[in-house]
Amino acid sequence: MKKLTIITLIAALLLIPDTAMARKKKKKYEKSEVQIEQPQVLDETPQPVVITRPAQQLYGEWDFESLRKKPISTRERAYIYLDFKNHKVYGNNGCNSLNGKFQLSGSNITFQDMITTDQSCHNATSERTIMKTLSEVRTYNVTELYGMEYLNLMNNKGVVLMTLKRQNLDMLGGVWLVKEIENELVLDKNMRLVIDPVMQTLHGQTGCNIINGIITIDTEKDFAIQFEDLSSTEHRCDDMTAETGLLLALERGEYCKRINDNEVALLDGRGTIVLRLTRTTLSR
Repeated sequence: MKKLTIITLIAALLLIPDTAMARKKKKKYEKSEVQIEQPQVLDETPQPVVITRPAQQLYGEWDFESLRKKPISTRERAYIYLDFKNHKVYGNNGCNSLNGKFQLSGSNITFQDMITTDQSCHNATSERTIMKTLSEVRTYNVTELYGMEYLNLMNNKGVVLMTLKRQNLDMLGGVWLVKEIENELVLDKNMRLVIDPVMQTLHGQTGCNIINGIITIDTEKDFAIQFEDLSSTEHRCDDMTAETGLLLALERGEYCKRINDNEVALLDGRGTIVLRLTRTTLSR
């Protein structure tokens, strides 16, 4: 009797409709479509900059970024400074100082009477190529990407020969009132700094002592600047807390940031504002 019951159960299992088994199998292994959101692709196309006031838009320092579409590697910082007041160009080709004249009319530009110092360099290939290429420049345009401006110098056929990048450190030039140190408001209106990005020098008044230093620009990083070799007179004052804070903030600073036309900030390596400056004038 038990054998008959077992046989009957086996037979019942074998007689289960294939469609029912298929439904179970399909339900277990059925795939569902999943919508994956595609990441947003940033537009990396440089945007043209319309030049309406070349004396204001092109003046100042431009660092050599690439030469004939290849990155430039030089021992010293390679750059040019366009002086529109005297129509002269100054700078460095990565080994020797250079100077000469430039002529600009519309979208045309030429460099003339270029001379350099005669310092001997270990490998002057890039330096010689820079000077030769400058003589071939006939036209230019300016583009912008991620807030950085690029000066493209081209030959008479419109082929880009070299690209230069503006570090935008000219915005630091002038006299500044120290407004905040490490988010602490500075009450001493005599705490001022005179910053000269062209000569790469710093002078200042802490309210107690006079300070001096030099400016180092890292062309490998955008808006990178460092104040080094800081020194001060040694007058002793009742409260030197602010002066000490200023010197420490200047040493920590690695980047600059434009807040508005009259205010800039100095940031440390983590992007934290360590110093806030407000544009002012020297009192006579």
